Amino acid sequence: MRDHITVPILAESGFVILDPCAPLTAGAVPDAEWKDLEYTGWRSSGITRFAPLTSYAGDIDCNGFWNWTPPRADKDGVWISSQTAIAPTLVALAQEPGANVGRCRVLELQPNSYADAVYNLHCDDNNRLNPDGEGWVVRSLLNLTDDPDSLLILREDRFDPTTEIRIPLPAGSHVIVDTQRLWHAVWHRGDAPRHALITSWESGPELAAYIEARHGSTHAPSVPLDEELVAEAQAEMHRRLEERRLLLDSLSSPGQ
Repeated sequence: MRDHITVPILAESGFVILDPCAPLTAGAVPDAEWKDLEYTGWRSSGITRFAPLTSYAGDIDCNGFWNWTPPRADKDGVWISSQTAIAPTLVALAQEPGANVGRCRVLELQPNSYADAVYNLHCDDNNRLNPDGEGWVVRSLLNLTDDPDSLLILREDRFDPTTEIRIPLPAGSHVIVDTQRLWHAVWHRGDAPRHALITSWESGPELAAYIEARHGSTHAPSVPLDEELVAEAQAEMHRRLEERRLLLDSLSSPGQ
């Protein structure tokens, strides 16, 4: 994090679990706020689509802000009027802390397996071009659909399952993650798509106050899994990574 401003509880653990979001747990947010949005194909961890609420310039676009001219960090997202008109509650939830909002979008994830999730573990690049002295960018992960059997998987070490934390995802579950530090993916065990509001927030006193007001904790128990299932997923991850390496090597070999 070099010389960036951080929130101590996040700097210590890399994640924090907040009180559930009351409007979502009460079913008070109509699902039209995410189902009626305009989605665009955007590859992430699994079979996904995204519906952006902000973007670099207010267009339907999911690209990193650093890929535009002039490039900038994942901050100061421009709200997309056609989307925000459909999802006023989601916009209010994203703006609630008063922290700077970068990319904000609804993710749609199709059901997958634990092995899929382990293979798809990844870190984000939230702080590219983020100047020293400003707030470290973290991600808010707010589950919109009720997926109590699905699990957010967090690892400090991609290849070490003993560092894994598994957090269930019922409607309204809310986790803030330093996704540039922790490897993460979701094992979605439902029979319908999962939807979540993913927001980039800048660390600072506003975000710290928001976390404190919502009783942020890093001590939620991790959901246990069968050791054989974990071992099989580890082996499958290494098999797929090796398969991918061989494919890339063949494509880059002279004469191919």
